[in-house]
Amino acid sequence: MKWDEDALREMDKVPSFVRGMARRAVEKEVRSEGRKQVTVEDVRSSREKHISFAEDQGGAKKTKIAVVRCETVSEVCPGVACFKAFNKRHRYFSEYDENTEVIGFVTCGGCPGRRVSRLADSLKKHGVDVIHLSSCMYLDDDYPACPHRDEIRKTIEAKGIKVVTGTHH
Repeated sequence: MKWDEDALREMDKVPSFVRGMARRAVEKEVRSEGRKQVTVEDVRSSREKHISFAEDQGGAKKTKIAVVRCETVSEVCPGVACFKAFNKRHRYFSEYDENTEVIGFVTCGGCPGRRVSRLADSLKKHGVDVIHLSSCMYLDDDYPACPHRDEIRKTIEAKGIKVVTGTHH
């Protein structure tokens, strides 16, 4: 597939961690139209179609938060209480205003928090400001308390991300 110089420059504006995926999407679209050359209009059209909804549109800066929860508990808990607490700005979410959004809801990856470091890196690329450690990691009656929660907290904080302990309990 050939690319116009302007199309290549436009593609350079796409964040590097998704550029390969974006390039494949543009080329697929162009191929589906029976063409063999990518133009700047193709790149812009594809961006509008596939990723503009996820881009920051300016205005007031949003606070971006994520929740890390226990892998084991996730097998029986759909996370509804975490989202209800966020949506109502209840308990551990009470300090946030309407300029706050949840950008991630992930599990730790299982003991001893196998995925936390990689997930924190990924969330950081997406501009996360705060990561909440779910209340389930701190319960010790309904579920066993997480024996690795202190290490998980330290791993996230070492990435320069603020950590809040708790979501809804």
